[in-house]
Amino acid sequence: MIWTVIRIALFLSLIGALSYGASLLLDTSGGLQITAAGYEITLGPLQSVIVLVALLCAVWLILKLASLLVAVMRFVNGDETALTRFFSRNRERRGFKALTEGVWALASGDGDVAMRKLAKAEKYLAKPELTNVLIAQAAETSGQHDKAHGIYKELVTQDQTRFIGVRGLLKQKLTAGDTQTSLKLAERAYALKPANREVQDILFDLQTEVKDWSGARKTLGGKLKSGALPRDVFRRRDAILALSQARDVLAEDATIDMQEAAIEANRISPDLAPAAALVADGYIEKKNKRYADRVIKKAWRLAPHPDLAAAYARIDPDEEADTRLKRFEKLAKTNPDHRETKLMMAELHVASEDFPQARRALGDLVETQPDARALTLMAAIERGEGASDVVVRGWLAKALTASRGPQWVCENCSSILPQWAPVCGHCHAFDTLSWKEPARGNTSHLDERLVPLLLEQTGASDALSVEDAEELEVVDATPETDAHAPIEEGLADDPQAEIEQPQKP
Repeated sequence: MIWTVIRIALFLSLIGALSYGASLLLDTSGGLQITAAGYEITLGPLQSVIVLVALLCAVWLILKLASLLVAVMRFVNGDETALTRFFSRNRERRGFKALTEGVWALASGDGDVAMRKLAKAEKYLAKPELTNVLIAQAAETSGQHDKAHGIYKELVTQDQTRFIGVRGLLKQKLTAGDTQTSLKLAERAYALKPANREVQDILFDLQTEVKDWSGARKTLGGKLKSGALPRDVFRRRDAILALSQARDVLAEDATIDMQEAAIEANRISPDLAPAAALVADGYIEKKNKRYADRVIKKAWRLAPHPDLAAAYARIDPDEEADTRLKRFEKLAKTNPDHRETKLMMAELHVASEDFPQARRALGDLVETQPDARALTLMAAIERGEGASDVVVRGWLAKALTASRGPQWVCENCSSILPQWAPVCGHCHAFDTLSWKEPARGNTSHLDERLVPLLLEQTGASDALSVEDAEELEVVDATPETDAHAPIEEGLADDPQAEIEQPQKP
């Protein structure tokens, strides 16, 4: 602001001085006399002013021409001049116009047009670090994967674009299904940008797919540190990874490491039934039955599960039915109202041939939650109490067409797995298995453990068919299930089958 005022003041002062000088010159008598080469020229005051102004203009024009000549010489020499800046601005304007049109074409999904526009932009702008990224994406869109691959490899060689190049190569290898190369590229991308959530997810998924549980736990810790994962989710997934480590070590017969990893998994997430069962098996192998008993009771209190009951039976596999019943009563007291507790106690009472007590233990499950397991137990109870074959077969007919009950169901793809796993075998999603009733109808075959008991004293030599059962009168008002619901194939028997129960002689 001050400099502008000073410039205006100087300009006004100059104009005033020139006006004053011109007025003095006009008031002066005589004129300007010029003598040269024998000639003499006399100019009046006004003519003198005009000649002086013309002389100044000529000097100014000569200086400008000289300046232009110097600029041309510098331009020819390659130096930056006003002329080169003019042409540079023109090229830059055309380059950015082509770049804009290329981005629009790329956003519209027209890869070929985008390639042409971006190639033109690269020619004008001469900035490959800017245009190569977009050209690679356009090549991917138009199906020119080899060209995109070459550009990505070029980007990897530059510090500013190395991560973009690695990420592009990673995407290509993932699409091609090259898991091992993808894993190496994901590790490199993670080293360049450990806080990038996309890279974290890709690396974690690849590590769980190849069962690199140790590496997956490190990546999971990085996700927690960067704020990409809530702490409660981190604790559960870390427990699952620790359990997966323990299961692998168990397969290699390294029991000490297995026990330590399983104990850690059980400590992080005590409600994870497979972890508690694995810890109990480790203690059982070490003859430490008291610790195994404590682990299973704690897990049963939080979330009863057939795997826990099976592990509890393995604490003393050779005990008599009555002895086992008394020991399991202590386990049942930790969570007496749970459905799994009622089924477990009903099975044990059936095994000890205390059928009235089995009926009391089963309660109203055949009415409120009539799955195949509860209905089969009810058939066993009816047979044990001397009911007719029609009644028993009626319950069996219901069991044959009833739901299997809770199973390991993937929350992502709704697939049913025979046993727990950290990764779904169908959609390969991590930590998506839940122990619950499947949403869609699924029926189960009869529990084979109870077949000899149910068919005893009936004189039947062949297994019951669904058609035979439908011809009989069913004496219970249990809600009917869809008899045409598909039977799930490839599913293992109920994990509770591992509990040994003596059959009636």
